[in-house]
Amino acid sequence: MRTKPGSATLAVMIILLATGVQCASQERPAPKILLSNDDGIEAPGLVALFDALRKVGAVTVAAPVREQSGISHGMTTRKLIPVRRSERQGAIWFGIDATPASCVRLALESLLPVRPDIVVSGINRGENVGLVTFYSATVAAAREAAFLRIPAIAVNLQGGENMDYTAAADFVAALVREIARRGFGEGLFININIPALPKDRIKGILVTRQDVRPTLEYFEKKETRDGQDLYWPSYKTLDAGAGKTDIWAVRNGYIAITPLTLDQSDAAGIERLKALEKLAWK
Repeated sequence: MRTKPGSATLAVMIILLATGVQCASQERPAPKILLSNDDGIEAPGLVALFDALRKVGAVTVAAPVREQSGISHGMTTRKLIPVRRSERQGAIWFGIDATPASCVRLALESLLPVRPDIVVSGINRGENVGLVTFYSATVAAAREAAFLRIPAIAVNLQGGENMDYTAAADFVAALVREIARRGFGEGLFININIPALPKDRIKGILVTRQDVRPTLEYFEKKETRDGQDLYWPSYKTLDAGAGKTDIWAVRNGYIAITPLTLDQSDAAGIERLKALEKLAWK
């Protein structure tokens, strides 16, 4: 990966400063890491990330037993949730028949004896950039941890011929190791997108904002022999756009690190709508 000297450290430092994490003067214990995803517990991205992260800290896996892509922040309710516990390479793996967000919440509230230092979700098969993050169950799994003020990272690898889960996992392990060295802090909730390029062709790391252009959704109409209309949903990926957003970064060969926030309140909108507090409605 071609990276300007210190650019990886600079990217991490920006995140740490934004979230109030301070440098540590003494050695810290190995972090406790909870690993989840939305592609299912046997997905190659999760396995690669487990192999890389277990060299950084103590990893526990809590992931859905089957693929749950695209269900956003759905929660499993009104049913019993089966959990299968197993041990692999000295770590506990929980296979859970629930949505990714529910897998994380169940692990944090009931399955783990103590809460982890960080939750990592991924590696997702395919990018989650721009407004697609609202549909992403990979991001939702990380967001669920962030709801409880636990540092969280969602990791996505762009689809393509040169997908390299091992290289992507190595990058995430280096990032988690660096953040752990400096100390975790509340508010760390980031979305990472890695281009599907050979490692030596990745240009570097950019800390970006999220692109907010609408997704390009379309529906192909089909008709059955008995006259019923059917629609096949699909979408097109957005071009790079402008302004060095997460989409721009990935399209131009950079790893995009995008800090996210839980508060969706619009400060300007609050001021614009203040007059509504005097609305006479009775």
